[in-house]
Amino acid sequence: MYTMVHIIQKDDDGANVLRKEATPVPHDDIPSERIQSVIRDMKAALASEDDGVAIAAPQIGESLRIFVVSGKVFARRDKQKDRELQDEYADKVYINPSIINTASKEEKMEEGCLSCRWLYGDVTRATKATVRAYDQDGNEFQEGASGLLAQIFQHETDHLDGTLFIDKAENIHEEPPKDKPRFEEDE
Repeated sequence: MYTMVHIIQKDDDGANVLRKEATPVPHDDIPSERIQSVIRDMKAALASEDDGVAIAAPQIGESLRIFVVSGKVFARRDKQKDRELQDEYADKVYINPSIINTASKEEKMEEGCLSCRWLYGDVTRATKATVRAYDQDGNEFQEGASGLLAQIFQHETDHLDGTLFIDKAENIHEEPPKDKPRFEEDE
């Protein structure tokens, strides 16, 4: 199904890609094998981490303005309780995303990151956000969100601008892995 793709950690050799502003993808390049291959690799990396909800291209070493949100986020948003149904929700690709609107209301939300493994902290984020982007077929779309998805839009856009959540977080703490993944359905 997927090949193993390394997710760059903040202290890895080559981690400087995490600290640079990513390059926009020319619209004509979206259908190219190179960009489609990067998207496949991003999906593979995300699928390899049970607790991952999204990933940005710099996290796999590609300085491109692309992020992918896991289908399980959309399953959760739609309040599907049956984990088997989560497979019906595809990962969603955002190419050249820009946040075009945010709510004035903000709140602190706990975050972690696949490139800062086992570190968590509280980040102040807008409670709602609207993003404009292209999908993996090159179609432009706009999507508004609240809660977890709005948080993801802001977190992943930060990645594309060279910012890690630990740059903004308070109360950073280490929480080693447990037996169960951190991403769970609300009871």
